[in-house]
Amino acid sequence: SLKYKIQSLDWVHNVITILDIPLLNTKDETLNDKLQNFSTLKSEGVDRQEGFNEILNSPVFRNFVISEDGKTTGIIVYLKDRSVKVDFKNKKERDIFRDKIKKQNHENIIEIRDVIKSYENIGKIHLGGIPMIADDMMMYIKNDIIVFGIGVFIFIILTLWFIFRNVKWVIMPLLGCATSVIVMVGLLGLIGWKVTVISSNFIALMLILNMAMNIHVTVRFLQLKKEFPQISKSDAVLLSSKKMVLPVLYTVLTTICAFLSLIFSGIKPIIDFGWMMTLGLIVSFLITFLLLPSLLNTFSSENEINIKDTEKSIITSALGSFAKRYKLLIFLITGIIIFASFFGISKLEVENSFINYFDKKTEIYKGMKKIDEDLGGTTPLNIIIKFPVKKINEEQDDEFSEWEEEEQSQEDKSKYWFTRDKMDRILKVHDYLDSQPEIGKVLSFGSILRVAEDLNKKELQSLEIAILYSKIPEEIKKEVVSPYISVEKDEARINLRIKDSLQDLKRNELIKKIKRDLRDDLGLTQDEYRLTGVLILFNNLLQSLFKSQILTLGFVMMGILVMFLILFKNIKLSLIGVIPNFLAAFFILGIIGILNIPLDLMTITIAAITIGIAVDNSIHYIYRFKEEFSKIKDYNKTIKHCHSTVGVAIVNTSITIVFGFSILFLSNFIPTIYFGIFTGIAMLFAMLSVLTLLPVMLLLFKPFKI
Repeated sequence: SLKYKIQSLDWVHNVITILDIPLLNTKDETLNDKLQNFSTLKSEGVDRQEGFNEILNSPVFRNFVISEDGKTTGIIVYLKDRSVKVDFKNKKERDIFRDKIKKQNHENIIEIRDVIKSYENIGKIHLGGIPMIADDMMMYIKNDIIVFGIGVFIFIILTLWFIFRNVKWVIMPLLGCATSVIVMVGLLGLIGWKVTVISSNFIALMLILNMAMNIHVTVRFLQLKKEFPQISKSDAVLLSSKKMVLPVLYTVLTTICAFLSLIFSGIKPIIDFGWMMTLGLIVSFLITFLLLPSLLNTFSSENEINIKDTEKSIITSALGSFAKRYKLLIFLITGIIIFASFFGISKLEVENSFINYFDKKTEIYKGMKKIDEDLGGTTPLNIIIKFPVKKINEEQDDEFSEWEEEEQSQEDKSKYWFTRDKMDRILKVHDYLDSQPEIGKVLSFGSILRVAEDLNKKELQSLEIAILYSKIPEEIKKEVVSPYISVEKDEARINLRIKDSLQDLKRNELIKKIKRDLRDDLGLTQDEYRLTGVLILFNNLLQSLFKSQILTLGFVMMGILVMFLILFKNIKLSLIGVIPNFLAAFFILGIIGILNIPLDLMTITIAAITIGIAVDNSIHYIYRFKEEFSKIKDYNKTIKHCHSTVGVAIVNTSITIVFGFSILFLSNFIPTIYFGIFTGIAMLFAMLSVLTLLPVMLLLFKPFKI
């Protein structure tokens, strides 16, 4: 009933269930007759229990369309071919067509889910497959954009209220942030830039980073008004903009440097994310210094009163006192952190467990988990076996040797192609793969051969296999033979699926092991086999991403060091400035390694992005320190003054960033959650380093002359 209900949908081409599987043991006929006129479970006169047991014990269908315990079965829905040959005049036309297909796919998913709901009384039904995963992921992206944007926006309001305790000072920075996001979203729409799972948090990141700029400018304005009450608000706005434009420009450039490092990944969604954030930061910088000064000039009064004192902070004063009193302890803690970080980094590994990218409550996870456990695994891997072309007169004892001489003129290669040697090689590789605990269902021509040999009750020889091949009806040949044998190319394909949900599965190690065993234990030369499929694609992608990101991490570090040298024109000061931030990046990579969390498409970018964002604190602190030291001429007093001024802004912006990133915890996409948590921890660590380790190094190395 469910099969026919699904098949009645106008976008469905065909539906295959356990009821459509050929039964070959039910009739006392020759193998040829059974193949030409096979029965199924829905055929009249068939013993259904006997037929069910045949399917359950079939080397082809067990763990493929039915689970070993006979309690779970799969229904395969083939969609009508929607590919049309259209000569699109431009990218816009192509995008419109693609959007139409996506919309149709979404409506189809809703329709089939409605059908499934009416059959839930017969058992648990899970929907799976690429169309469903693609549609659900689009829903997650849209949901994440809304949730992250609103969540960060609400948090920013609370943060601004905590800092300023005045509605006016909450609204002004908020207007700047909102304008930046609206302009950026408009630009993305005009450009036609598509948001992906990787870049779905760009609004949240823009709000967080834009708010950090706004807080620094606003706090500087208020501090100038307090320090020089006699100057007008217009002069205070102009002065604060002049004093902050250079440090904020350099913080933007260093953050852009980090995001631009993503363009070397070679992976389009990650490259797009890098460019998207680069454009977003430029927009944020321009609006911060065009709109915010105008708002400050328009809405602030000449004599601001009832503003929470921005120079009193228990946190900064405590950290400042700690830095001055416990220099050796800070260096000892730093040494321990460096050692632990490098220990953790040595344990880092990359993995691409697609099933574990999703929350366990999602339909994607539930469906994939069920297929993984009961229907032979999820992630496909293909082993292509290439057979050498035989030369004339080679292997004279083979029963087809007399045909070899006519090979060039013979049209039907299949008459001599199916030798016992080839079949034994396929079976040997098949059995090896089937014995591996990480591998679920293995299908090959060997599976079909074993069914035929069970029915014939003897091992088939070359001539019998060739005759069998020629007698198989085209309908069955297309489904169960052609996917595994290419007579024309002298190749056999063994299709297998990996149990993606296994806890200790090491995909890269498994691929290496299979290659090694095929060569060393099964005697295949490197030219005689090839591994392909989704598992190889994702593994190669992630391995290359790991290498590229390690290289670009060095590029980011060098780029930021060069920027510090240009900004401060002092090599000693530049090295002092970058150390706390590099330490934060190594620290977070060390934690990931120690916790045995594998790096994936998003977490692998954390280190570079952490340096780019965390270095903002160092720039603001050192820039202010340099300015104040030229007047105070005392290291201890300058540190105290910086902690009570720019230090407060650093704490406020860091807390905003940390809790802003924590909003990503609400995502259904696990890598996004990890990205939010670990980047937040790195930002917190960077803040503590800048307010403790940085002043200690300034006191120790004294880069300025008194």
